[in-house]
Amino acid sequence: MDKETFMIIRKVHEIFKKKGLKLSVAESCTGGLISHYITLLPGASAFFEAGVVTYSAESKMKILGLSSDTISSYGVISKETAGEMAERMRLLTKTGCAVSTTGNLGPDVLERKDIGLIYTAVSMNGKTFVRELRLNGKREEIKERAAVSALEFLIEVISNR
Repeated sequence: MDKETFMIIRKVHEIFKKKGLKLSVAESCTGGLISHYITLLPGASAFFEAGVVTYSAESKMKILGLSSDTISSYGVISKETAGEMAERMRLLTKTGCAVSTTGNLGPDVLERKDIGLIYTAVSMNGKTFVRELRLNGKREEIKERAAVSALEFLIEVISNR
């Protein structure tokens, strides 16, 4: 891990501890990497409640309770799905904040959505914010950048609230 990623993770720890907020994570394309990053540093148990990886559409519906209408209307790779993933995770875990990711890491186009198209969402205080990312590179590079970008977005949303 590079120094910049380490600093972002440390900033997440600082903000959540300072604000006394609990965090949960719902991941798809990042496959648990966000949760891994958060728990790399000691002290995550003070604010990190839960992380789940719901990779398939079925698990998004079964575990998180996503609406089948959302998935059939917009697809699993959509701002709507990312937003609903974050909202449902926050409600399920009763945390103050939740972050989610969904997207296409490649190697093929999925749902007519390009490789590198990622959506990340943050749900906090009943409001949900979604960001679209278009990342290039190899599968692992896209995955890492998506996880770090989600943490940066999380910091941005929390810092402005």
